[in-house]
Amino acid sequence: MAELIRGKMQPRVDLTPMVDLAFLLITFFMLTTSLAKPKMMDIALPDKVDLGKATGFSDKRTMTILLGANHQAAWYWGLQKTPIEGPKVTDFGRNGIRAELKDKMTKIKSQQVGSTKPLMVIIRPSNLSSYSDLVNILDEMKINGITQYAIGDISREEVQLLIKLGLYRRI
Repeated sequence: MAELIRGKMQPRVDLTPMVDLAFLLITFFMLTTSLAKPKMMDIALPDKVDLGKATGFSDKRTMTILLGANHQAAWYWGLQKTPIEGPKVTDFGRNGIRAELKDKMTKIKSQQVGSTKPLMVIIRPSNLSSYSDLVNILDEMKINGITQYAIGDISREEVQLLIKLGLYRRI
């Protein structure tokens, strides 16, 4: 209703259509916008096999990384019973496992001059390792350009090795 002020009528603005328009715009933008996409790394996992027995890979180009507790890892090159090098304890990052992976890739390339067979890495997380450790080691595979790697179950002997190296207990 318009009121009389000094003999003139003051107009009244009805905001109901504006509220309807605001809700329509909010609904439109909520339905048409794309939310943040989850960041994932594609991993093709093979059928479950014992990687220590049926790999078909030479022990001279196979490196095994055991993920232990407290964001540390142990690695050995070759077979566990008769390793070519290792086992050694390291951490993640530029001066840790990344340097070891680059070193092994260089050694394999120098040994196999005419061959294009790359380094094969077997990753075996323990039940005391964290999910972020597995993600970190997969990032290291990507950073170093390692295309052949597998995630396998850790054996009892490898758990004993982690215990011996002090990587199988929470601090």
